[in-house]
Amino acid sequence: MSYKRYTNEAVKLLKELISTPSVSRDEKAAADLLQRKIKEWGLPCKRIGNNLIVAKRLSKRKPTLLLNAHIDTVKPVATWTRDPFTPTIEDGKLYGLGANDCGGGLVSLLQAYRILTEKKETPYNIIYVASCEEEVSGQNGFSLVLPELPPIDYAIVGEPTGMNPAIAEKGLMVIDGVAHGKSGHAARNEGVNAIYEALDDFNWLKNYKFRKVSPLLGETRATITVVHAGTQHNVIPDKLEFVIDVRTNEYYQNEYLFAFLQKHMKSELKARSFRLHSSSFPEDHPLIKKCKRMRMKPYGSPTLSDQALMPFPSFKLGPGESSRSHTADEFIGIDEIEKAINTYVKLIK
Repeated sequence: MSYKRYTNEAVKLLKELISTPSVSRDEKAAADLLQRKIKEWGLPCKRIGNNLIVAKRLSKRKPTLLLNAHIDTVKPVATWTRDPFTPTIEDGKLYGLGANDCGGGLVSLLQAYRILTEKKETPYNIIYVASCEEEVSGQNGFSLVLPELPPIDYAIVGEPTGMNPAIAEKGLMVIDGVAHGKSGHAARNEGVNAIYEALDDFNWLKNYKFRKVSPLLGETRATITVVHAGTQHNVIPDKLEFVIDVRTNEYYQNEYLFAFLQKHMKSELKARSFRLHSSSFPEDHPLIKKCKRMRMKPYGSPTLSDQALMPFPSFKLGPGESSRSHTADEFIGIDEIEKAINTYVKLIK
C-alpha cells in the first residue's frame, strides 16, 4: 500500500527538526516543535521534560507495543561541508544533523503510529515515545519516562539498522581506575612508580579473553581508553588515573563483570554506572518471525541505544545505516523513510 502523503509529511517534519538544533540536553525547541505537530494531527500527547508520550485508549486485553526513537543529536563534527542545521535534498537524500540518527526513525515511527491507530482493530496497544538525552544516556531522557508508562510487553526502537532487526545490543560500562604509588626524585630512583604499578593490570586486561562469546554480538571486551599520570619529568608519579570502556554481550551483567575485574586487578576501580546493560530479543518471537518472512535479517548491534534502559524485550529497527551516524554530511534517503513507514505498518498490523 502507498503511504505517499505520510512520507511527504514525515520528510517535511524532519526538515523542520533539522532546522531546530537539538543537541543532547538542549532539546526543548525541538520537543516544542514535535509536540505542536502531534497536536495538529489530533493525537493525545503527554510531555515529561523534553520527552513526549503519545497513546490513545489502551485495552487490558491486548499486549502493549512501544515505538521509540530519540529527538536529540550529537554535536556536529568539524568536517561538515555544509551547514548541519540547514536541511537540503539532493539526489533523493535529505542532508542534515540527525537526519540518519535518529530523525528518520523518529518521523517514520510517528507516521506508522498515525496509520495504525486510525484502524479500529490492531493486535497491540501502541504507544509512541520520543525521548531526549539518548546520545548521552542522560537521566532526564528515557529513564524519566519509564515510570509514567503502563506495562510494556515489547518495544521497537527506531535506530538506523538498514531496516533489519537488531535483536541483540551490546551494553556499556565505564570504569574509572587509579593505580597508587609513592612520589620521589627520579634521579635517585626513589619512591614507587604508579605507572609501573598499573602495567600488570594493563597487560592482564589486554590479554584476558572473556569465555562466553555471543553468536550475535561476539566477545565481551574491556579496553583501556584514557590514561593520565605524572606532573614533570623528574618526579616519580604517585598516581595514575585511567578509564576502562567495557562492552558486554548478553551473557554478562555489568555488576558481575565489575566484581570480576576488581578481583583480578590491584588498581582501585569505580564504575560510573551499571544501568546500561546488554539486551536481546527472542528470535522465535512472532514479530521477528514476520521480519524474516518479509526478508529482513536479524543481527547483533555493537552500538548503544535507549534499549539499554528498557526492562522489557526490545529490538532495533529503523531506516538509515549505523555507519552514517555521528559523521559529517549525515543523510537519510527519502526512499528509506517511505520504505520504513510501509515496513512498520505491515509488520505490526
